[in-house]
Amino acid sequence: MDVPDLQRLLDEMFDHALIYHGYADYMRDYELIVYMAADPSTDIRPARYRYLFRHCVEARCRTSLAPATWQASLDDKLTTHENRKDLDGFIWGVKWQPLYPGATIVSRSEAAARWAQAIGIDFHEVRIETNAHDLTLVFSDVQVSKVPPGYAPFTVVDE
Repeated sequence: MDVPDLQRLLDEMFDHALIYHGYADYMRDYELIVYMAADPSTDIRPARYRYLFRHCVEARCRTSLAPATWQASLDDKLTTHENRKDLDGFIWGVKWQPLYPGATIVSRSEAAARWAQAIGIDFHEVRIETNAHDLTLVFSDVQVSKVPPGYAPFTVVDE
């Protein structure tokens, strides 16, 4: 994947809603599920898209929230949207994060260069910022697809 194509894909998700992120159930690729909505006047229907960061050799997630915000957000009642009355703090229960300020390509990434040399394929590093998380991914390619109805980002394994 070349850098202009990667930048175009990252730009498409800018300021939309991140509703899930994590490794795919087979643990090699990292996925973001993004809910995209347009201005109602455009007649474009909202849709969910899966951004699959293939061959993801590094995934780092850290908070974007200040320690004081975390301290005010520890109550489990903030994990549901309904139970937040009379509470201050970050409301985890909204179950989405705005992809803002968005995603940027890390130019001249040492990690991407190191992995490319070790494995023999091109790698990229991106930073994806939201209001609650700051993600850094090192991967080889991105595939974007519409999320089919009923899709769950993981499967339950019976014991």
